[in-house]
Amino acid sequence: MAKFLKAGKVAVVVRGRYAGKKVVIVKPHDEGSKSHQYGHALVAGVERYPLKVTKKHGAKKIAKRTKIKPFIKAINYNHLLPTRYTLDVESFKSVVSTETFEQPTQREEAKKVIKKAFEERHQAGKNQWFFSQLRF
Repeated sequence: MAKFLKAGKVAVVVRGRYAGKKVVIVKPHDEGSKSHQYGHALVAGVERYPLKVTKKHGAKKIAKRTKIKPFIKAINYNHLLPTRYTLDVESFKSVVSTETFEQPTQREEAKKVIKKAFEERHQAGKNQWFFSQLRF
């Protein structure tokens, strides 16, 4: 069905709690799995986007405003709107798997790794569109 939804593709969630949030596909499951018997993807997204920073802000203020809150979730393909953008997921691809969702401690560890990767990418100025809030 959706062969273009590969790992690294950026999408927008259109339904549910994270509607309007940008996500990157970490692992696609076209045929479904035992727990989710429909086409879905394991995604990592931005729950709280970084705020705008200006020259007059101090180092403490900049550190606070550039924080990112990530989330991980299994989302049905019908609830994803793919975009033309891609993002490199190699830095956190190994921590997000179907086993990650079983234990809350594993989820928290995965979120920490993803948060670090997202913040590094944001600080470097890469993928600016992904880290900006969707306005509509």
